[in-house]
Amino acid sequence: MKEKITVVKVGGAIVEDKERLSQLLKDFTAIEGKKILVHGGGRRATKVAEALGIESKMLNGRRITDADMLEVVTMVYGGLVNKNVVAMLQSNGINALGLTGADMDVIRSHKRPVRNGLDFGYAGDVDHVNGFELRNIIEQGITPVMAPLTHDGCGNILNTNADTIAAETAKALARFYEVTLIYSFEKKGVLSNPDDDNSVIPVITRNDFNKYVADGTIAGGMLPKLENALAAVDKGVKQVIITLSNAIDGKHGTIIKQC
Repeated sequence: MKEKITVVKVGGAIVEDKERLSQLLKDFTAIEGKKILVHGGGRRATKVAEALGIESKMLNGRRITDADMLEVVTMVYGGLVNKNVVAMLQSNGINALGLTGADMDVIRSHKRPVRNGLDFGYAGDVDHVNGFELRNIIEQGITPVMAPLTHDGCGNILNTNADTIAAETAKALARFYEVTLIYSFEKKGVLSNPDDDNSVIPVITRNDFNKYVADGTIAGGMLPKLENALAAVDKGVKQVIITLSNAIDGKHGTIIKQC
């Protein structure tokens, strides 16, 4: 039987809020067994860019990473946010190690090509996660804290979606561990009624997903999140849980699984 591991992704809204981040890290510390934390930080990057006089540009809800913005996100994600989270985990007794995809070559990506005139700049699409290196770190009793940055193997850092990093990391580790992937989120889970915060759908399978997309229950920004989750399950991740940031104990939210 494989040993269990939990991969938790926390978004930029939580990272930005010191009290909520502190509580999430306490809850993360309480998760039994091996674990990995993947964080965002887009809101902090936007603030730092503004202070430096650099305009933040968005396209279809995603950041355009030009050369100036790449410097900002590298500093903010790989430095300011990542090291703050690592220090807070150390204070909780977690022996944490901050990583970008370039460190130990754990995540390689390619620069997203221009499609239909849409150019996201230095944005990375993941090609490979080195599960062996991550396992070596984890087996030493170290908890990786992964920033949303990868590299292309040619000396270039790429800004990479944190949800994608979490899913690809979970998939790479599924060959070694029984993996639960948790997306912390501003809602209690996937809602059947967006106006009712208590209308949480407890379980979603591939068939359920197709049905909910067809009838319009699932739409907009939840679509790519669930597609990521289902792809992870298809590649061996035991389950994906979408839940509130203060409910990451695996007992709340929406569970995405095969059947």
